[in-house]
Amino acid sequence: MKSLTLILFLFLAGCQLKNNTDDNIKMSDVRINTKVEFQTIHNFGASDAWSCQHVGNWPDEQKNKIADLLFSLQEKEDGLPAGIGLSCWRFNIGGGSADQEGDTKISDPWREAECFLQKDGTYDWNKQKGQRWFLHAAKNRGIEYFIGFVNSPPVWLTKNKRANSDEGNSTNLKAGNFDQYSKFLIDVTQNIQKNEGVLFNYLSPVNEPQWGWENGQEGSPWTNSEISRICQIIGNDLKKAGLSTKIEISEAGQLNHLYAKANDVERGFQIKEFFSPESENYVGNLPNMAHKIAGHSYFTTTNDSVLKAVRSKVRREIEKVDPQLEFWMSEFCVLGDNNGFTGNGRDLGMETALFVANVIHSDLTIANASAWHWWLAVSPYDFKDGLVYIDKNETGGNIYESKLLWALGNYSRFIRPGAKRVSVKSAKNLNLKISAYKNTDNQVVVVCINRGEEAASIQFDLAGEAKIYETSEEQNLSLMGKHNLNKAVLLSGRSITTLVI
Repeated sequence: MKSLTLILFLFLAGCQLKNNTDDNIKMSDVRINTKVEFQTIHNFGASDAWSCQHVGNWPDEQKNKIADLLFSLQEKEDGLPAGIGLSCWRFNIGGGSADQEGDTKISDPWREAECFLQKDGTYDWNKQKGQRWFLHAAKNRGIEYFIGFVNSPPVWLTKNKRANSDEGNSTNLKAGNFDQYSKFLIDVTQNIQKNEGVLFNYLSPVNEPQWGWENGQEGSPWTNSEISRICQIIGNDLKKAGLSTKIEISEAGQLNHLYAKANDVERGFQIKEFFSPESENYVGNLPNMAHKIAGHSYFTTTNDSVLKAVRSKVRREIEKVDPQLEFWMSEFCVLGDNNGFTGNGRDLGMETALFVANVIHSDLTIANASAWHWWLAVSPYDFKDGLVYIDKNETGGNIYESKLLWALGNYSRFIRPGAKRVSVKSAKNLNLKISAYKNTDNQVVVVCINRGEEAASIQFDLAGEAKIYETSEEQNLSLMGKHNLNKAVLLSGRSITTLVI
């Protein structure tokens, strides 16, 4: 369709809606201008850590159902969506804690990971079987982006022969093993391509380098200078290998590490440290370096004021250092105390869905995120960390869909790689958040979050028709029908609604 200026009249229901002329309904003007474009949206994704190493070995019917929920763009026989159509899959390149004998400092075996590299320096490409199954499942269902990410270098290359650290700021990678670590990542990339038919678009060699990672899971701290050094080696090795794969950094554990000292000056200011040409740690001119900075939205989601303040600083820092630099929000689940809303306790309902939808909206519209990734695609835990939940069983079990899964689908299924976010202007309303996007085929996608208990009505001053999809207590990304935009669109209370125009 041609570029449009969409004008919406938003009616907020301060009382029970009876009709669109009720005198008690307040009206504000909302304008969507598709000619005013912001960032490119590359993808929405999630990671295979840690459950997919087990679930990938479940019976075919069960694991295929999970893969469909995550990746499928198809519809079921009843017309409901088979899945949320993720467009990016993050593959955890394991550090080998599951291959170790003795104390790994990881009490939960499901948080350990196998490693392709063996103690004698050879490779076992039969490792990580369950995760490799999901690579194929993602590829076969049309996933376009793949990221190989590392929590810890292989245990055989670390200082303490573990996949987590003894000290709090410097990398656990042994000083003489930087070249070997790079070789490992190149070897894995090449053999995943050869054996599985998947070429990683990106390699992420460090993850949340600000934390100490002394126990609980695989992980390693890294200073900025260490990250710069390993990127130089990996970049040159990727170029020599003739690989198009690019390096993604820095997977900052908290967004303020991107623009401030935070808890450690040697691991802060990462936008400036890595992408200002004046910095000693500048990597922007390295071979195969992605022109983006990746960070995690953890612990910066307390309320709307915090969401806005932190993400505005990320955006302003990028504008100051390098306006062409992209920001990718590469990991999130519910952590910390968000005015009493915590990560503890599994929630399959709308409270978590609405909370996370608000974070997505903020990351996309304030920080200008070009990608948005959830943490655990599949979780066995009593925690707000999964899209799909399962029984913690290595041979099979029940599968539990969450409203969060479908809420993410309000974005991921319809906003496709290459879309542009476009301008939305409206009166301030704490309960209603609207964002809009234009796909490469000029299809317009509008996502509306209604956090209020009451319904809200939107009137489009635009001729045409829209398909309307709703996630709410009653609906799971359900097609509510086709709607003539000359008439008002009703948003259910506590819902996420997508209009495809």
